[in-house]
Amino acid sequence: MLSKRALCIQNMQRYESIFVCPFCAEPLTVEDSGRIVCPSNHSFDIAKQGYVNFMTKPVQSMYSKQLFEARHAVISSGLYDPLQQRLAELAVGELVLDTGCGEGSHLARIMEKRQGFGVGIDIAKEGILAAAKFHAGLVWCVGDLAKSPYRKGSFDTIFNILSPANYEEFKRLLAPGGKVIKVVPQEGYLQQLRQQAFAQSDKESYTNHQTVARFKESFSSVEVERLTYTLELQKELVPKLLEMTPMGWHIENQKAITLEEITIDMDILIGTV
Repeated sequence: MLSKRALCIQNMQRYESIFVCPFCAEPLTVEDSGRIVCPSNHSFDIAKQGYVNFMTKPVQSMYSKQLFEARHAVISSGLYDPLQQRLAELAVGELVLDTGCGEGSHLARIMEKRQGFGVGIDIAKEGILAAAKFHAGLVWCVGDLAKSPYRKGSFDTIFNILSPANYEEFKRLLAPGGKVIKVVPQEGYLQQLRQQAFAQSDKESYTNHQTVARFKESFSSVEVERLTYTLELQKELVPKLLEMTPMGWHIENQKAITLEEITIDMDILIGTV
């Protein structure tokens, strides 16, 4: 059985043509040793954990290892399965990029439901470490889309799930006929949590109008689908949901929160160039 590092080397060699140097944008060569190098001799190494760090300068992330492990537990519970199933159905082509992938659980579970190969990128090293730990077999990259390690037109589907967007870079990376699929909260997202934590305050309500409008401005053709469902929430997942959600970070007495069910309410924005 291959080690995580050996599997990452194998996969990156298989898809070597999609990678470029984030310093100079020249093509990269993935050597059998796990060293990745461009003609200008900028180099990167595939880590023993099975990921590669393409950052051109250090960045301090505000997201912790504990947050990503909490997120992995919540997503693994099946809370987002209907969303992931729909995203798998909407995705096109072979190569899929998840931007702001965090610990990789959404992408891994989507790729289990469809043919093709998945690549995840996040600026947070702790997220990518967790992705490599939990989901070997995909390519995980620490990187910044402002200094992208990918060649123009490389991806058939680009996901952006509850994460900041870089639409110009998404369009550069998109292959002809490809789709950019962004997931944003709708007004009912985690409403039971919002009602308990922020009753009678402006945080009790939420609107995504600005985000949706900006997406529509960025693509020539846009479809919007709304996906809403409510599921029972296991008691032990409540503190993990609070830890993974920015909303939960602002709750002083987290032990006072009791959630027996939770609503997932999303807009899925589908853009083509």
